[in-house]
Amino acid sequence: MGSRVVASPPPPSNVVLDVDGCLTIGGAAVPGASEALRSIQRLGIRCVIATNNSTRSPHHVARRLGTVLGVAVPPESVVTSAMAAVSLLGPEHDPALVIGEEGIRTALAEAGIAATDDADAARSVIVGLDRRFDYDTLSRAARAAASGAALIATNDDPTFPSVGPDVPGAGALLAAVEAASGQRATVAGKPHAAMMRCVAALLDPGVTWMVGDRAETDVAFARAGGWFAVLVLSGITVAADLITEQWTPDLVIPSVADLPALLGQ
Repeated sequence: MGSRVVASPPPPSNVVLDVDGCLTIGGAAVPGASEALRSIQRLGIRCVIATNNSTRSPHHVARRLGTVLGVAVPPESVVTSAMAAVSLLGPEHDPALVIGEEGIRTALAEAGIAATDDADAARSVIVGLDRRFDYDTLSRAARAAASGAALIATNDDPTFPSVGPDVPGAGALLAAVEAASGQRATVAGKPHAAMMRCVAALLDPGVTWMVGDRAETDVAFARAGGWFAVLVLSGITVAADLITEQWTPDLVIPSVADLPALLGQ
Protein backbone atom coordinates (compact mmCIF):
# COMPACT_ATOMS: atom_id res chain seq x y z
CA MET A 1 0.00 0.00 0.00
CA GLY A 2 1.36 3.42 -0.85
CA SER A 3 1.89 6.33 1.47
CA ARG A 4 -0.11 9.50 1.78
CA VAL A 5 2.63 12.12 1.70
CA VAL A 6 2.46 15.81 2.50
CA ALA A 7 4.47 18.11 0.25
CA SER A 8 7.42 18.60 2.59
CA PRO A 9 7.28 16.83 5.95
CA PRO A 10 9.00 19.12 8.46
CA PRO A 11 12.25 17.61 9.76
CA PRO A 12 11.71 16.56 13.38
CA SER A 13 13.64 17.48 16.48
CA ASN A 14 11.65 14.82 18.34
CA VAL A 15 10.01 11.54 17.37
CA VAL A 16 7.45 10.02 19.74
CA LEU A 17 6.97 6.32 19.03
CA ASP A 18 4.11 4.04 20.02
CA VAL A 19 5.07 0.45 20.88
CA ASP A 20 2.34 -2.16 20.35
CA GLY A 21 1.31 -2.24 16.70
CA CYS A 22 4.11 0.14 15.75
CA LEU A 23 7.45 -1.26 16.97
CA THR A 24 6.24 -4.69 18.08
CA ILE A 25 3.25 -7.00 17.64
CA GLY A 26 2.61 -9.98 19.86
CA GLY A 27 6.06 -9.74 21.42
CA ALA A 28 7.91 -9.77 18.09
CA ALA A 29 9.53 -6.89 16.25
CA VAL A 30 7.71 -5.25 13.36
CA PRO A 31 10.02 -5.83 10.37
CA GLY A 32 12.24 -2.79 9.93
CA ALA A 33 11.56 -1.38 13.40
CA SER A 34 15.14 -1.90 14.54
CA GLU A 35 16.57 0.11 11.65
CA ALA A 36 13.97 2.83 12.15
CA LEU A 37 15.02 3.25 15.77
CA ARG A 38 18.70 3.22 14.84
CA SER A 39 18.10 5.88 12.19
CA ILE A 40 16.47 8.18 14.72
CA GLN A 41 19.40 7.68 17.09
CA ARG A 42 22.04 8.20 14.36
CA LEU A 43 20.47 11.52 13.42
CA GLY A 44 20.53 12.72 17.01
CA ILE A 45 16.74 13.14 17.07
CA ARG A 46 15.20 13.03 20.51
CA CYS A 47 13.20 9.80 20.76
CA VAL A 48 10.46 9.21 23.31
CA ILE A 49 8.61 5.91 23.64
CA ALA A 50 4.96 6.56 24.60
CA THR A 51 2.81 3.50 25.21
CA ASN A 52 -0.75 3.09 26.44
CA ASN A 53 0.19 -0.41 27.60
CA SER A 54 0.15 -0.17 31.39
CA THR A 55 1.28 -3.73 32.12
CA ARG A 56 5.02 -3.00 32.24
CA SER A 57 7.26 -0.48 33.96
CA PRO A 58 9.50 1.83 31.88
CA HIS A 59 12.53 -0.30 32.79
CA HIS A 60 10.70 -3.43 31.64
CA VAL A 61 9.60 -1.75 28.39
CA ALA A 62 13.15 -0.55 27.68
CA ARG A 63 14.63 -3.96 28.45
CA ARG A 64 12.05 -5.73 26.29
CA LEU A 65 12.63 -3.38 23.35
CA GLY A 66 16.37 -3.87 23.70
CA THR A 67 15.92 -7.63 23.55
CA VAL A 68 13.36 -7.70 20.74
CA LEU A 69 14.82 -4.93 18.56
CA GLY A 70 18.48 -5.22 19.48
CA VAL A 71 18.62 -1.46 20.07
CA ALA A 72 19.34 0.10 23.45
CA VAL A 73 16.46 2.21 24.75
CA PRO A 74 17.03 4.36 27.86
CA PRO A 75 14.30 3.70 30.46
CA GLU A 76 14.09 7.43 31.13
CA SER A 77 12.86 7.95 27.55
CA VAL A 78 9.84 5.65 28.11
CA VAL A 79 6.45 6.98 29.21
CA THR A 80 3.65 4.54 30.02
CA SER A 81 -0.03 5.16 30.66
CA ALA A 82 0.49 3.71 34.15
CA MET A 83 2.92 6.57 34.90
CA ALA A 84 0.41 9.07 33.55
CA ALA A 85 -2.41 7.61 35.64
CA VAL A 86 -0.38 7.68 38.87
CA SER A 87 0.65 11.27 38.13
CA LEU A 88 -3.01 12.19 38.74
CA LEU A 89 -2.95 10.83 42.29
CA GLY A 90 -2.13 12.64 45.51
CA PRO A 91 -2.07 11.68 49.20
CA GLU A 92 -5.85 11.90 49.27
CA HIS A 93 -6.01 8.96 46.83
CA ASP A 94 -3.93 6.59 48.99
CA PRO A 95 -4.47 3.61 48.99
CA ALA A 96 -5.42 2.62 45.43
CA LEU A 97 -7.34 -0.45 44.35
CA VAL A 98 -5.68 -1.77 41.16
CA ILE A 99 -7.06 -3.50 38.12
CA GLY A 100 -3.79 -4.01 36.32
CA GLU A 101 -0.37 -5.56 36.33
CA GLU A 102 3.24 -4.80 37.22
CA GLY A 103 3.40 -1.44 35.47
CA ILE A 104 0.73 0.18 37.63
CA ARG A 105 1.99 -1.34 40.86
CA THR A 106 5.54 -0.19 40.16
CA ALA A 107 4.37 3.34 39.38
CA LEU A 108 2.32 3.43 42.60
CA ALA A 109 5.26 2.22 44.68
CA GLU A 110 7.55 4.85 43.17
CA ALA A 111 4.97 7.52 44.03
CA GLY A 112 4.67 6.26 47.59
CA ILE A 113 1.05 5.20 47.19
CA ALA A 114 -0.06 1.84 48.57
CA ALA A 115 -2.04 -0.73 46.62
CA THR A 116 -4.99 -2.40 48.30
CA ASP A 117 -7.52 -5.12 47.58
CA ASP A 118 -9.94 -3.71 50.16
CA ALA A 119 -12.80 -1.96 48.38
CA ASP A 120 -13.88 -0.21 51.59
CA ALA A 121 -10.42 1.19 52.29
CA ALA A 122 -9.62 2.27 48.72
CA ARG A 123 -9.61 6.00 48.03
CA SER A 124 -8.90 5.54 44.34
CA VAL A 125 -9.34 2.87 41.69
CA ILE A 126 -6.91 2.55 38.79
CA VAL A 127 -8.04 0.50 35.80
CA GLY A 128 -5.57 -0.80 33.25
CA LEU A 129 -5.09 -3.92 31.19
CA ASP A 130 -5.29 -6.97 33.49
CA ARG A 131 -5.14 -10.43 31.95
CA ARG A 132 -6.35 -11.96 35.25
CA PHE A 133 -9.48 -9.80 35.38
CA ASP A 134 -12.47 -11.64 36.85
CA TYR A 135 -15.88 -11.05 38.41
CA ASP A 136 -14.52 -10.60 41.93
CA THR A 137 -12.08 -7.95 40.70
CA LEU A 138 -14.90 -6.14 38.91
CA SER A 139 -17.10 -6.28 41.99
CA ARG A 140 -14.45 -4.79 44.28
CA ALA A 141 -13.53 -2.02 41.84
CA ALA A 142 -17.18 -1.10 41.20
CA ARG A 143 -17.93 -1.06 44.93
CA ALA A 144 -15.00 1.23 45.67
CA ALA A 145 -15.81 3.64 42.81
CA ALA A 146 -19.51 3.72 43.67
CA SER A 147 -18.58 4.55 47.28
CA GLY A 148 -16.59 7.62 46.28
CA ALA A 149 -13.10 6.40 45.39
CA ALA A 150 -11.63 8.37 42.46
CA LEU A 151 -11.83 6.31 39.26
CA ILE A 152 -8.75 6.64 37.05
CA ALA A 153 -8.12 4.75 33.81
CA THR A 154 -4.70 4.24 32.28
CA ASN A 155 -6.36 4.34 28.86
CA ASP A 156 -9.65 3.60 27.16
CA ASP A 157 -8.42 1.69 24.10
CA PRO A 158 -11.08 -0.99 23.54
CA THR A 159 -8.70 -3.41 21.84
CA PHE A 160 -5.03 -4.34 21.85
CA PRO A 161 -3.04 -5.34 18.73
CA SER A 162 -2.04 -8.98 18.55
CA VAL A 163 -0.88 -11.53 16.04
CA GLY A 164 -4.22 -12.51 14.50
CA PRO A 165 -7.43 -10.86 15.75
CA ASP A 166 -7.07 -7.93 18.14
CA VAL A 167 -7.73 -8.77 21.80
CA PRO A 168 -9.67 -6.82 24.46
CA GLY A 169 -7.82 -3.79 25.83
CA ALA A 170 -8.02 -1.76 29.02
CA GLY A 171 -11.00 0.15 27.64
CA ALA A 172 -13.07 -3.03 27.62
CA LEU A 173 -12.38 -3.59 31.34
CA LEU A 174 -13.00 0.08 32.06
CA ALA A 175 -16.41 -0.10 30.38
CA ALA A 176 -17.41 -2.88 32.77
CA VAL A 177 -16.27 -0.92 35.85
CA GLU A 178 -18.04 2.25 34.69
CA ALA A 179 -21.25 0.35 33.96
CA ALA A 180 -21.20 -1.47 37.30
CA SER A 181 -20.30 1.58 39.41
CA GLY A 182 -22.26 4.27 37.60
CA GLN A 183 -19.12 6.42 37.61
CA ARG A 184 -17.06 7.90 34.76
CA ALA A 185 -13.29 7.62 34.84
CA THR A 186 -10.66 10.25 34.31
CA VAL A 187 -8.50 8.81 31.51
CA ALA A 188 -4.74 9.37 31.67
CA GLY A 189 -3.16 7.79 28.58
CA LYS A 190 -2.94 8.96 24.98
CA PRO A 191 -4.53 11.23 23.81
CA HIS A 192 -5.35 12.74 27.20
CA ALA A 193 -3.73 15.54 29.17
CA ALA A 194 -1.85 13.53 31.82
CA MET A 195 0.07 11.57 29.19
CA MET A 196 0.71 14.78 27.26
CA ARG A 197 2.31 16.40 30.30
CA CYS A 198 4.54 13.38 30.90
CA VAL A 199 5.71 13.18 27.26
CA ALA A 200 6.05 16.92 26.67
CA ALA A 201 8.41 17.16 29.66
CA LEU A 202 10.92 14.98 27.77
CA LEU A 203 10.87 16.78 24.42
CA ASP A 204 13.47 19.12 22.96
CA PRO A 205 12.36 22.40 21.34
CA GLY A 206 11.29 22.12 17.72
CA VAL A 207 9.07 19.95 15.54
CA THR A 208 7.71 16.70 17.00
CA TRP A 209 6.49 13.69 14.99
CA MET A 210 4.07 11.27 16.62
CA VAL A 211 4.22 7.79 15.06
CA GLY A 212 1.59 5.20 15.96
CA ASP A 213 -1.02 2.76 14.68
CA ARG A 214 -4.33 3.95 16.17
CA ALA A 215 -5.84 7.11 14.68
CA GLU A 216 -8.20 7.99 17.54
CA THR A 217 -5.32 7.59 20.00
CA ASP A 218 -2.02 8.45 18.29
CA VAL A 219 -3.25 10.95 15.70
CA ALA A 220 -5.48 12.56 18.34
CA PHE A 221 -2.45 12.78 20.63
CA ALA A 222 -0.46 14.50 17.90
CA ARG A 223 -3.28 16.96 17.31
CA ALA A 224 -3.45 17.75 21.04
CA GLY A 225 0.27 18.52 21.04
CA GLY A 226 0.33 20.43 17.76
CA TRP A 227 2.62 17.75 16.35
CA PHE A 228 3.07 16.09 12.94
CA ALA A 229 0.99 12.89 12.88
CA VAL A 230 2.34 9.76 11.18
CA LEU A 231 0.02 6.73 11.10
CA VAL A 232 1.41 3.26 10.43
CA LEU A 233 -0.77 0.45 9.03
CA SER A 234 0.95 -2.37 10.90
CA GLY A 235 -1.28 -2.57 13.98
CA ILE A 236 -4.87 -1.60 14.82
CA THR A 237 -5.32 0.46 11.63
CA VAL A 238 -4.63 -1.81 8.67
CA ALA A 239 -5.93 0.30 5.77
CA ALA A 240 -6.03 4.00 4.99
CA ASP A 241 -9.74 3.87 4.14
CA LEU A 242 -10.50 2.92 7.76
CA ILE A 243 -9.32 6.32 8.99
CA THR A 244 -12.11 8.71 9.90
CA GLU A 245 -11.98 12.29 8.69
CA GLN A 246 -11.82 13.53 12.26
CA TRP A 247 -8.44 11.87 12.82
CA THR A 248 -6.82 12.19 9.41
CA PRO A 249 -3.03 12.03 9.90
CA ASP A 250 -0.47 14.17 8.12
CA LEU A 251 1.16 11.05 6.72
CA VAL A 252 0.22 7.38 6.29
CA ILE A 253 2.96 4.78 5.84
CA PRO A 254 2.76 0.98 5.69
CA SER A 255 5.00 0.56 8.73
CA VAL A 256 7.71 2.13 10.81
CA ALA A 257 10.17 0.52 8.37
CA ASP A 258 9.37 3.43 6.03
CA LEU A 259 10.46 6.02 8.58
CA PRO A 260 14.22 6.11 7.74
CA ALA A 261 13.51 7.18 4.14
CA LEU A 262 11.37 10.03 5.41
CA LEU A 263 14.23 11.11 7.65
CA GLY A 264 16.69 11.07 4.74
CA GLN A 265 18.41 7.80 5.71
